[in-house]
Amino acid sequence: MSELFQRAQAFKRWEVRGKGNSFRMHITLLTQYYPPEIGAPQARLSELAGHFVKRGHLVTVLTAMPNYPTGRIHAGYGGILLRDHQNDINLIRTFIFATQQARLARRMANYLSFVMSSAIIGTLLLAHTDYLLVESPPLFLGLSGIWLSRMKRARMIFNVSDLWPESAAQLGVLRRESNVFRASLLLEKLCYNRAWLVTGQSRSILADIERRFPARPTFHLSNGVDTNKFCPSRQTDGARATLSDYAACVVLYAGLHGLAQGLEQILEAADLLRDRTEVRFILIGDGPKKSHLTNYARERNLSNVTFLDPRPASEIPPLLAAADIVLVPLKQYIPGAVPSKLYEAMASARPVILIADGEAAEIVDRYKVGIVVRPGQIHELANAIQRLYSDSQLRCTFGENGRRAAEQNFDRAKIANRFIEHLEANL
Repeated sequence: MSELFQRAQAFKRWEVRGKGNSFRMHITLLTQYYPPEIGAPQARLSELAGHFVKRGHLVTVLTAMPNYPTGRIHAGYGGILLRDHQNDINLIRTFIFATQQARLARRMANYLSFVMSSAIIGTLLLAHTDYLLVESPPLFLGLSGIWLSRMKRARMIFNVSDLWPESAAQLGVLRRESNVFRASLLLEKLCYNRAWLVTGQSRSILADIERRFPARPTFHLSNGVDTNKFCPSRQTDGARATLSDYAACVVLYAGLHGLAQGLEQILEAADLLRDRTEVRFILIGDGPKKSHLTNYARERNLSNVTFLDPRPASEIPPLLAAADIVLVPLKQYIPGAVPSKLYEAMASARPVILIADGEAAEIVDRYKVGIVVRPGQIHELANAIQRLYSDSQLRCTFGENGRRAAEQNFDRAKIANRFIEHLEANL
């Protein structure tokens, strides 16, 4: 412990020297999820950190050992502490109990292990920071955020990408009458009230927070997409061959195979379309539901469905651009949910079939980028796929609309710069 303390003091002195010499602001991102993991929060937060660096600010990321979505610590990582310096960003990785299982006890152990390790290691390693941005979910990370913001005299920004615990109740993960749900509501209230600023990735998330906590200052830190990384020109023959080298129409889902996505809906639609051999369903990724999904497809002999292993983040843009139709599914209505996959498909100029309600459906309808199907409407989903397959001009029109909307309204660089300017003005 004494050796760790000495190393911590040296690290603090390095940070303070850097800030005093050339940096305008120090921001720390506290998040359980970060690259080399792949996923929506990982991409969004790492790109946000990069934009802070471009504007001359000092950035530290306090995160867990990478393990998502497989539930296994990635090769080359592990233990209690790892430090790194990548792309001018200070990285501090701490211990986490890794699991892929969805059972509540193991998920809680996963969340709380990082809460404890980040609070302890952050106390020792972090120097003074101007802003501490805490990513939620997991909501429990707010406990570490509150502690560290006090210890480091930082303004806490509580970034809400999912209205937990409400979304957990909607999905049936938590019972509203349970003690865990009631305790989570109290923790949610505590996190919002202790935050200097509450940010949300969708307008409906912010509307919910502002209704319940009208005194809290809020900021719309919208999700979005890197329109240079995701674009139609990324399509390659190799990417198309990876998806299917013979199908006339590739219907693609790329992302987490989890509870919230409701990927069974895709397999049920594939079952209805099994005789349309020219239509092929490709599912890329991993997650706690993948084994269930592959068993489902095997039992029903769905020869028109292919499961592919997760791909590095760098391979996803060419694969999206090579698809004919991109599926963006949710199991059911989740308050405030706008999947990042929607923006990526739009930027790639691919027509979208969105299986969702709420704000995500409003975006698809407003910008005319695809077809909206309500969750659970399998025949409507199959009909939407057939309609897009049969009408290449409609696919092209939806794709062009999506690309235009992504560039004008959902470019992540523009979103990040507006947020950074807000913090600079209040420093």
